[in-house]
Amino acid sequence: MARHPVHFEREIEKLKRMILSLGEDVEACVKRAVRALVRRDTTLAMKVIDSDFEIDQKEVDVEEECLKILALHQPVANDLRLVIAILKINNDLERIGDLGVNIAERAVYLSTHEKLDMPFDLQDMAEKAQAMLKGSLDALINLDTQLARNVCKADDEVDAMNREVYALVEERILSNPKHINSLIQLLSASRYLERMADHATNIAEDVIYLVEGEIIRHTNQQSEKS
Repeated sequence: MARHPVHFEREIEKLKRMILSLGEDVEACVKRAVRALVRRDTTLAMKVIDSDFEIDQKEVDVEEECLKILALHQPVANDLRLVIAILKINNDLERIGDLGVNIAERAVYLSTHEKLDMPFDLQDMAEKAQAMLKGSLDALINLDTQLARNVCKADDEVDAMNREVYALVEERILSNPKHINSLIQLLSASRYLERMADHATNIAEDVIYLVEGEIIRHTNQQSEKS
């Protein structure tokens, strides 16, 4: 079996470190954003918003590194799958970071308005979405397809919670219309968490593709329809 040049292996290892570093930053962003929303902490929310530039820059750096490896080394088989998977995961992580910023912006808005009892358990939903993100990144680090599949299964639960939130917020708006703007902000936060879970699922599916060479996204969609 032909061995890869040492410099190619070094670049692959560098790429892995870069995507994991981005993942750590995104995890921290999401945790801070949710904490800022729950605690009505404007200072923390602004830190999340200000951190978006760094996440965006790391996303660009990862993409450029992937393209450089593709152009210079023209990898095949497992190495090609790795670079393609990281390119896709990179995009999902950047989008999760954006959603964290969106939640932080909702926190800033709510902190300047009358305090409102949440009609649903946002913290529980946030913890489930965060667990899915952590699980997808752990699956990537360990190339653990079983963990990746568990993340995919958890997405249905977060989807159900988002639907429940919609119904609860609609009910609260009808009974207390003076708080409609704040309630809509909370509904948006729920939607952002649901989207985070979707992106975490995408990452998990890419891990399965990386390890097994199987694209399961459309398979999962067909299973949901049947």
